[in-house]
Amino acid sequence: MSTSLARRRRAVDFWPGFVDALSSLLMVLVFLLLIFTVGQFVLSDALSGRDKALAELNAELAQLAKSLSMEEAAKAQALQRIEDISASLATAAGERDALRLNLDQTGAALTQATAQLEGSEAEVARLTADINALAELRRQLESEIASRLAELDENREKLAVQTDLSAKSAAQVELLNRQMAALRQQLDEISASLELANAQSKAKDVRIADLGKELNLALANKVNELQRYRSDFFGKLRAVLGDRADIQIVGDRFVVPSELLFASGTDELTPAAYAQLDKLAATLSEVTSEIPSELDWVLRIDGHTDRRPISTPRFPSNWELSTARAIAIVKYLVVRGIPANRLAANGFGEFRPLDTGDSEAAYAINRRIEIQLTNR
Repeated sequence: MSTSLARRRRAVDFWPGFVDALSSLLMVLVFLLLIFTVGQFVLSDALSGRDKALAELNAELAQLAKSLSMEEAAKAQALQRIEDISASLATAAGERDALRLNLDQTGAALTQATAQLEGSEAEVARLTADINALAELRRQLESEIASRLAELDENREKLAVQTDLSAKSAAQVELLNRQMAALRQQLDEISASLELANAQSKAKDVRIADLGKELNLALANKVNELQRYRSDFFGKLRAVLGDRADIQIVGDRFVVPSELLFASGTDELTPAAYAQLDKLAATLSEVTSEIPSELDWVLRIDGHTDRRPISTPRFPSNWELSTARAIAIVKYLVVRGIPANRLAANGFGEFRPLDTGDSEAAYAINRRIEIQLTNR
C-alpha cells in the first residue's frame, strides 16, 4: 500500500503549472511590448509635432525677417521722400518769398503809377484851364484888333477926305500902326503859347495812356497772382472732398449739387453738409493765409435752382430759396472762422441754368451751389 502511494506521488505531473506560469510570463512580456510600442508611438508623434512646430516657427521667422527687410526698405524710401519734400518745400518757400517781393515791388510801382496818374490828371486839368483862358484871351484880342482895324480904316478914310493932313493926325496914324503891330505880335505869342499848351496836353495824354497801360498790367499781375491761389484752393478742396463725379470745377467755379447740402425745398443744412463745409473752411483758411493782404479777394457763394416754381410762405419764389441757401452757407463759414468781409452770398434762382432741358437730369444739374474765389 505504501509502495502504491509512493508511485502515485512520483507520478504527479508538473507540466500544466509550468505552462500556466510560462503563459503568464508571456502575457506580461506582451503587455510590456505593447506598452513599449505605445510609448514609442506617442514619443514619435510628439517628436513629429515638435518638428512641425519648429518648421512653422522657422517659416514665421523667415517671414518676419522678410517683413523687417521690407520695413527697412520702406523706411529708407520714406526718409528719402522726406528729404525730397523738404527740398521741395525749401524751393517753394524761396519762390513764395520771391513772388511776395515781386508783388511788393508791383504794389509800389502801382502806387507810384497811381500817384503819377493823379498828378498828370491835375496837370491836364490845369493845362486845359490855361488853354481855355488863352483861347478866351485870343478871342478878346482878335475882337479888339478887329475893332482897332475898323477904327483905323475909318480914320484913314477921314484922313483921305481931309486935304490938309496935320502933324497931329499923322502922329495918331503912326500910333495906331504901332499899336496894331504890338497887338499882332501879342497875338502871335498867344498862338505860340496855345500851340505849346496843346503839345504839352498831347504829351500828358500819351503819359496818361502809358500810366493806364502800366496800371492795367499791374492789375493783370494781381489777377494772375489770385488765379494761382485759386488753383491751389481748388486742388486742395478737390483733395479733401474726394474725387466725386457729382462735384465739378467749371471754369473758375467749384460746382456742388444742392442735394449734397440741403434737403429738397429747404435752406437747412443736412448733417452731411456740416462735414463738407468744415473741410471747405479748413481748406480756405489754409490757402488764404498765404494770400498777400494787398489782394482784395472774396469767396462768392452762388445759389441756383431748377426752373420748377416754388411758392411757400417762407420761399415765395426760387429767388428766395437760392438766396437763403447761399446765406446759410456763408453764415456757417463765418462760424467756422472765415472773415465775414471775405464772403458774398448771391441767389440767381432758375435764371442761370447749366442745362436748358426739361428732364430730371437737367433739373439735377441746375440745382447747385457755386463757389468762386475771385477779386472783390
